[in-house]
Amino acid sequence: MTARVLVVDDLEPNVKLLEAKLRAEYFDVLTAFSGKEAVELAKSDQPDIILLDVMMPGMDGFEACRLIKDMPETAHIPIVMVTALDQQADRVAGLSAGADDFLTKPVEDLALFARVRSLTRLKVMTDELRMRYATGLNLGVVDQAELLAEDEDEGPPRVLILDDQPSQAERVREILDAEKFEAAVETDPEVAVSRVRAGDFDLVIVNMAIEAIDPLRLCSTIRSFEETRLTPMLAIVRQGDTRRLVRALDIGVNDYLTRPVDRHELSARVATQVRRKRYIDRLRCSFEASLEMAVTDQLTGLYNRRYLASHLTAMFERANWTSQPLSLMVLDLDHFKTINDTHGHDAGDKVLQEFADMIRNSVRAIDLACRFGGEEFLIAMPDTDKKFAAIVAERLREEVARRKVVVNGGRDELSVTVSIGIASTEDGPEDDNPQLLMKRADEALYVAKAGGRNRVIQSEAA
Repeated sequence: MTARVLVVDDLEPNVKLLEAKLRAEYFDVLTAFSGKEAVELAKSDQPDIILLDVMMPGMDGFEACRLIKDMPETAHIPIVMVTALDQQADRVAGLSAGADDFLTKPVEDLALFARVRSLTRLKVMTDELRMRYATGLNLGVVDQAELLAEDEDEGPPRVLILDDQPSQAERVREILDAEKFEAAVETDPEVAVSRVRAGDFDLVIVNMAIEAIDPLRLCSTIRSFEETRLTPMLAIVRQGDTRRLVRALDIGVNDYLTRPVDRHELSARVATQVRRKRYIDRLRCSFEASLEMAVTDQLTGLYNRRYLASHLTAMFERANWTSQPLSLMVLDLDHFKTINDTHGHDAGDKVLQEFADMIRNSVRAIDLACRFGGEEFLIAMPDTDKKFAAIVAERLREEVARRKVVVNGGRDELSVTVSIGIASTEDGPEDDNPQLLMKRADEALYVAKAGGRNRVIQSEAA
C-alpha cells in the first residue's frame, strides 16, 4: 500500500536518506525541516503519516506532535517519532504527546516500512469514516462537538490480556488496573476468541510468546471476524524479534511493546489505542446516525420520501423476479388542514405521530412504511395481493376512525379519519414500473376522497 509520508528533520542529510528509502518502496514523500513547517504542511497537505524528529531548534518534535494532535483537521494523522533519543522517559513523553510510535535510530528499514504500512491502513479506514462524517456535517445532521468530546458514559476502557503465562498476564493487569483501565485476563487461547467477539473490548493485548497456539494465527483469527475487525490489538514481543513483529503488523496488529514491559510505556500505548478506537467508534456512530436521519422522517420516525425513492424500485424489481405481487397503499388524513388551523400545528404534529404509530402496528417487518409528505403516507407490501392489502387497509381505517387523539395537554380530543387508495402489480400493464404503480394508487386515493373520504378504494386494472 502506498502512502503520502511527511518526513520532518532539521538535518537535510537525514531527510534525504529517509526520503530515498521511502521512495524506493513507492511511497510519496513530503519533507519539512522544522516543527513549525511540519504543523503547517500537516494542515495544508494532509499526509497519510508523519515521521517526526524530536530534537529540532525552535519548536521540537514533542510540541509539534501536540499541536498536530490538538487540531481537529489533523488529529487523525498517525505520527511516528524517529529520533536518536533512546531513554525510556523520552519514549513515554513522545507517546504521551500523542505519537503513535517512537522509534530510536538506527531504525531497521523492514520494521519502519511495516509500521508505516500498518498505520497507513488505519488512516485509510479513518479517512473513509471522516468523509462520511463530513457529509453528515454538511447536511447539518451531526454535531462536530459530539465527535471531539469524550463521552462520560463510555466508562473505563476495557482491555483483554491474552497470555498463557498467568504470572506475566497478572503483572500487566495490575499495571492497567492501577491506571484506571478495566483489565481482564484469558489464559486459554481456545476461549480467547469467543471472549473477544462477545466482550466489546477497547483493546486486546496479545503476548507473542504464547506457546499453546501460534499467536500470529490467533491475531489473524481475531481480525477476521466482523465483530472484532476494528478492535485494536497490541502485541508484546521479544526485543529484536523483527520478523515476528513485521508479520504481526502486516496481519493487522495495531501496536507493539517490547519486553521487559515498562509500566509507563504500556499505559501510554494503551491510552493511545483506546483514544483512537473511541474516536473511530464516534465516527461510525455519527455516520449511522446521519444515515438514519437522512432517510427517516424526524417527526414520525417512519422512512421519508428519499428512502422510498430508492427502496421502492428494489421492491418492484424483486416482485418481477419472484412473480409475487407488490401492493401499494397511499394514505391521506382527511381534513388535516382544518386540524392545524383550528387547534394549532402542535396538535397537528401529535395527530401525525399517533397515525404513524398506528401504521407501524398494522404492518409487517417486511413492509415499507413512509411519510410521503405533509399528511400523506405510503405503505408498500411485498408478496401481497390487492385483496389482502385491502383487508389491512380497512382494519387500519377503522382503528383511525375509532381512536380519539388527545391534544393540547388533554384539553381537546380529536376525531380523525383517513382515506386510502390501493394498487398492485398484479393488475398493472406489461410496461408497469414503480411510478405507474404509485400513480394508480394515487388515482384510487382521489376516488376515495371524491366519494366522501374515510374509505378504502382499490385501483381498477390497467
